[in-house]
This record gives sequence, C-alpha cells and structure tokens, in this order.
Amino acid sequence: MTDSTSLSGGDILAQTLKEAGVDQVFALHGGHLEALLKGCLTRDIALLDFRHESAAGHAADAYARITGKLGVCAITSGPGFTNGVSAMANAKLDGSPVLFIVGAPPVREVETNALQGGIDQVALARPATKWAISVPTTERMADLAAMAIRKAMTHPRGPVLLEVPIDVLHMSVPAERATRPTGVNVQPRTAPAPESVQALADLLLAAKRPVVIAGNEAANPATAQALQAFTAAHAVPVFTKSLAAGVLPPTHSHACGPAPGLAALPAIGVERPDLVLLLGGRMGMLLGGRSGAVVPHAAQLVQVHSDAGEIGRIRDVQLAIAAQADETLKALTAELARRQQTAGHADWLAQARRVNGLFAQQFPEAESASGIHPLHAARVVAEAAGPDALYVFDGGESASWASAITPVNTPASLLTHGYLGCLGIGPGFAIGGQIACPGRRVVHLTGDGALGFHIQDFDTMVRHGLPILNVVLNNQVWGMSIHGQQIMYGEDYHAISKLGGTHYANIAQGFGMHSERVTRFADLEGAVARALAHQGPSFIEVMTAADVVHPVTVSMLGQVPAGSKDVLIPYYENIVVG
Repeated sequence: MTDSTSLSGGDILAQTLKEAGVDQVFALHGGHLEALLKGCLTRDIALLDFRHESAAGHAADAYARITGKLGVCAITSGPGFTNGVSAMANAKLDGSPVLFIVGAPPVREVETNALQGGIDQVALARPATKWAISVPTTERMADLAAMAIRKAMTHPRGPVLLEVPIDVLHMSVPAERATRPTGVNVQPRTAPAPESVQALADLLLAAKRPVVIAGNEAANPATAQALQAFTAAHAVPVFTKSLAAGVLPPTHSHACGPAPGLAALPAIGVERPDLVLLLGGRMGMLLGGRSGAVVPHAAQLVQVHSDAGEIGRIRDVQLAIAAQADETLKALTAELARRQQTAGHADWLAQARRVNGLFAQQFPEAESASGIHPLHAARVVAEAAGPDALYVFDGGESASWASAITPVNTPASLLTHGYLGCLGIGPGFAIGGQIACPGRRVVHLTGDGALGFHIQDFDTMVRHGLPILNVVLNNQVWGMSIHGQQIMYGEDYHAISKLGGTHYANIAQGFGMHSERVTRFADLEGAVARALAHQGPSFIEVMTAADVVHPVTVSMLGQVPAGSKDVLIPYYENIVVG
C-alpha cells in the first residue's frame, strides 16, 4: 500500500486480511459488501457462502476453535447483521476469535430512512462482542481493521465487529493516503512466574488425590504435547471439558473422560479429589456451577487461565496463574524434574479411571417399544466414524448423549454447546470444521428440535460438495423441555414442547443429500456405513425414544427438600424462600 495506485476500501480491507494470514471468509452475499468480495477474490481469499448469516458466523467460530486462527465472517447490513448476532454472542461467551465484517448504509445518508439502516449496529453489537467499531473513512480502513484483528486474537480472545459503510468500502483513495495495518500478527504469549510454578509444584506434591481438568484453552497441539510429557512422569488423572477432549488420546493411561464424571466418584466408592488443577478452563455451569458436584468445595483449586479476570469466579482459588496452559505445564514438568520428585499416586489414578465409561453402562438397552435409545444411536455413529473424526454435537439431550460417549484422538475435535446454550450451531460448526480440516471426516449429530434452526444450510453443504455426515436423533419432541416439564408438573403435562410428523430424511433428499430414515436399531449400522461411503454430504434420520430422559435434565432441575418452600426452576439454582 505504498505505491501511487488507488485502492478501494474493499481492496484495503482484503489486503489487511491477507497480511493477517486470512485465506478463508465465511459469508452471505449483500450488495454492501461487493468491494470486499471483489478484493478477496483478486487476492485468493476463498469465499464460502451460506443461506443464513448466523450459520456463516458459527462456521467462522468453529474454524477459529479448531485451527486457533482468526475466523472471519462477512455479512450485510440491517437484517444480515441482526441475523448474525446469535453467532457473535456464542463466540463471545466461549472466547472464540472471530472478525465479523458488517456492511452499513452510506455515512452521508444517516437519518434518511435509508435501506437497511436506522439501527445503531455498533451499539447493538457491543454487548455481544469483545470490541466493535465503525470505520469512518476509507483512509482509516487498514489500521482499524488491524486493531480489530489484534483485539480478537489477543487474550482473552473473543469476537469483534468491524462495521464498514458502503461508501467507505467502495470509495477509492491513493494508496499513500491509506493507513498501514500495523500489528496484525501480534499474539503475545504469557508464561507463568517462577514463584507460581514453585507454588504449584508444592501443592501438587502435597496432594493425595490431585486431578487435572483441561479446559478450552488447553485444546491445542502444544498443550496436548506438554500434557503427555507431564503424564509420562506423574500419576495424575486427567479429565476434560468438551473442546479439550482428545488432549490425551482415549486409550492413554491417564485419560479419565469428561469432567462431569468427577461427580460420579462417590457413587462407586471412590474419594473425591483434594486438589484440582483447572488448566485453561473457567468455572461455571459446565463444571457444576456453585454446586461443588464437579469441583469439590473441599478441594484446593489451582486455576490457570490467560484471562486473570476469570480466575476466582464462583469460588476462591489457592493459586492463580494468569498464563498459557502449555507454558505452565512445561514449566511445572521442568520444576518437578529439577526436584526429582513425582506427583500423584498410581493407586489414585487407577481409582479415578474407574469412572471412565461408567455413564454408558447405565443404559444397556439399545431399543424399546418407543424407539431407538439415543445413546446407542450415537455410539454406533462414533464407532463407525472413529476417533480421528471431527464431531459436532447440537441439541439439548442429543448433544449430551453423544458428548458423553464419543472418544476422539486429538483436541478441538469435539465441538458442542458452550455457555450460550445456542441451539442450531450444528450446520455452521460442521461446515466450518470441514473447511478447517478438509481431509477429515466430519460428523454432525443433532436433535430434531435443533435441526430446525438452520436446516437450510444443508444447501450449503450440497452446493460446495462437503462430505459431512449429518445425523438427527428424532424423538419428535423438544426433549429437554418436555422432560423437564414432566418432572416438574407430572407425566401428562406438556406445553409447546411436542414436534412430530416431519420426515427430515425427505427434506435432506430434497436438498440433494444421500438420505435414509432408520426406525430399527438393527438397521442403523448399515445405514451409517452407506452414508460414510457416499462421496458427498449424507443424512440419517434415526427415530429415537421420546420417553428416554438424560440425567443432565434431571440434574439441572435440582431437588426441593420435603417441606421446603423453595421454588424449583429449570436450568438454574432453585429460588430459596424464607
């Protein structure tokens, strides 16, 4: 951008993306974006177009989670922007670095009731993003875009919004008048202080029953390598949150499965941990909230996270380390080696591992008169696709069944709901995953309720020839909703929680997918094999039992003691009365 040629705002923005290492943009067409789209095509930045802006945003989100790189989503003004807000919020609550580029009416036509104007997009986006700004002039495009990229990619990571008015984007200026995109590749890393590493080693060596819970910031190859080096010398059990599943392979001697399994230790007569090393994870609902079910109240807690503001949320910690997970593990392993001491105990590791696989043993029946059991349907799919596949799980109970029993060999291979609990992420996540990992099998498993949000992006899979296996567990109800209602108000109660009657296999076939409907468990394995052998996108509709209730639905309702006036409410802590 230093010669005397003229460049449009779209050229400048596309060149800034290129200098930041971006080679993929997820988008839905809008006239506001034409100059950017042209700029991307002339710079070999691939464009993948969707049928709904939120699905495009979810795809960019998944791409960022899997690759660790910046995800980019470009959507048009007005309804395009409002359609994308759910994707922004989903990325924000899970700390996913996504740049949302959003069109806007011309600056000169403010307050003229212009097409797709009349709302303050930046103001609306601010609560749903880490940072949001509108580019005021073409000359400022590069430095403000670079700032947005830095904001997204530096810790704590998160989504950002860059609003680009159509006149600012299409106007051309002499290259020498345009600002430079400085610092687009600034990604500072933080290592733990030596005294923090020494304190962590002291706590770990003193503990009788230490465990590691690997969170989302541990879901990367560097942390996986560091954790394998650590566990090679120390008998400390490792549990994972969903994105970190695979940070140790499922067959690894220290791999103990999903973190909620810690809540089941007392049920099999095993003592609970006395120290929890929360590695790159945040406290919240996904780790039992304030209940102490997963992270015991009596246990010491060491929390390692890049965002110091997350440390100490919900409960006190014995040691706070604001640093990268892999750097902390490497320093800890080196410190323990220097001391020539080992942490953990073989007998404790063996006891903790007993909980791995315990969940599936509670549901031995694969089928009943009501239909196929959802856990067994998910198991057949996982066994056929294998642990090297990339899995996307959507839906309430459907995602919960599948997440609990699907093994993966590498981190960032199991994507599902985070703290927004946003149904409908599935198609976008699966498409973003396939673009991030073109050589891998991608499996998208969802419920019939969740599928209704973005089924139109089956068209996107077909148009772009993406060989994604889509599986819907169809129990013809909003499962988590109706089961919660029945627990609260009685077996015969339901309120707007029934679906039914839709033949999703026919819909998928209409989009051009290989499609089958399975009503008997005995037919499922063959259907999955045929779908996996198909060269393009495929779909299987599995008719599952509506009366099977996932334990997480029960646990999220809690219990009201006999004689208590406390108010039972879904999903949250009960309301204490008196």
